[in-house]
Amino acid sequence: AGETFPGAFPPPGPERWHENYPMAKGDKQSPIEIDSKDVRHDASLGPWHASYDPGAAKTILNNGRTCRVVFDDTFDRSVLRGGPLTGAYRLRQLHLHWGSADEHGSEHVVDGVKYAAELHMVHWNPKHGNFAGALKQPDGVAVVGIFLKVGKTPKPEMKRILEEIDNIKTKGKEAPFQHFDPSILFPKSRDYWTYHGSFTTPPCEECITWILLKEPIEVSSDQMAKLRSLSKNGENEPVNPLVDNWRPPQPVKGRIVRASFK
Repeated sequence: AGETFPGAFPPPGPERWHENYPMAKGDKQSPIEIDSKDVRHDASLGPWHASYDPGAAKTILNNGRTCRVVFDDTFDRSVLRGGPLTGAYRLRQLHLHWGSADEHGSEHVVDGVKYAAELHMVHWNPKHGNFAGALKQPDGVAVVGIFLKVGKTPKPEMKRILEEIDNIKTKGKEAPFQHFDPSILFPKSRDYWTYHGSFTTPPCEECITWILLKEPIEVSSDQMAKLRSLSKNGENEPVNPLVDNWRPPQPVKGRIVRASFK
């Protein structure tokens, strides 16, 4: 999950981010490994609700670090509420993290399991005025994280995004992406884990309430390959495939992960 990130995704690798972004060594960093035996079921955690306006979708872009879909967040037209959140959070963008092979690519790890990719839907709390202001507050941002696992049946949900990949092959390319309802990306189950963490790209601000969905959505191997066909180089530069744009798990440092389910 990230907005601005001067410089390339490694080098320097994530282990050196703190040299320029000291927060990367903070006490509430993401992602983390979720260990079921340490998770606390919290009966007071209610369901979360998303009401998204398909007309809010604007563009899809390759920023050299990820594939991102951008939404209009000038008013409360696509919002997330409920669950661990107080008030409504506006959808700003969604983006993905993925690996160079199907065996890895997710940022969060569940009981040792890595998924092929992880989708982040980034929302911010308008009570802080604007996105930049929200980044400075512990309750500024809410990210819904969805795991992608490789299965036999390609799912139609990711199709719209992947169809645009050829139009944004290289860094800096952007294409119109209109009328898209991102709620089609949610799995059937609404069960989630939640904890307080950070963006997973520098400056790694610790402003995020994570809502990590337990049930993955399924993609095909071909669909994953499509994602890996993106490049982190500009149009007339040597080819540098955009893969492995995930940050490894960070120390939990005493944080409690709560579950909405038993």
